[in-house]
Amino acid sequence: MAELLTTKEIAEYLKLRPETVLRKVKKREIPAIKLGGRFRFDKGEVDDWLHQKAAAKGRILVVDDEEIIRQLFRETLQREGHSVLTAQSGSEALKLIKDWDFDLIFLDLKMPKLNGAETFRKIRRISGTVPIVIITGFPISKLMEEALNQGPFGVMKKPFAPSDIRTAADRFLRTAEVRNKLSRAFQQLGYV
Repeated sequence: MAELLTTKEIAEYLKLRPETVLRKVKKREIPAIKLGGRFRFDKGEVDDWLHQKAAAKGRILVVDDEEIIRQLFRETLQREGHSVLTAQSGSEALKLIKDWDFDLIFLDLKMPKLNGAETFRKIRRISGTVPIVIITGFPISKLMEEALNQGPFGVMKKPFAPSDIRTAADRFLRTAEVRNKLSRAFQQLGYV
């Protein structure tokens, strides 16, 4: 039989404030069920969720001005065990990048205000090595030319399926892992 906890109990269990728990539930970040108009938390499901978060394969940032795209990436990548943060604008992404180390960034090219090419340039100033995959419906454009001037990156052409997202994440995370291992090996040998 499932052990159901109240919001207050799960907040104590997770060492979070009840308001934070409710916000995360509304964003579907914490598993919950609604009984009688109130949220209840299956302790076993929450423990599984915690284990999955702890064993996350990579920390990924998804930057896109379209909520549906951010949601597709988040759901697809979290199912694969990745830790995923999203940003709806270039400026929001830059704030996150200053506070977190990401293993991979998916970046929309065409966004209002701070476009993807300009965001890419600013990301490179903060983190020169994080792999970036440009998401675009406009692979041949002035913005793409501007992005190309910032250095190498991958490209995902819209529209795409969840399998395309999984494949791109796996490929770029594997490449980054190999690059990091080689870099550490060169450092140990005194070449860097």
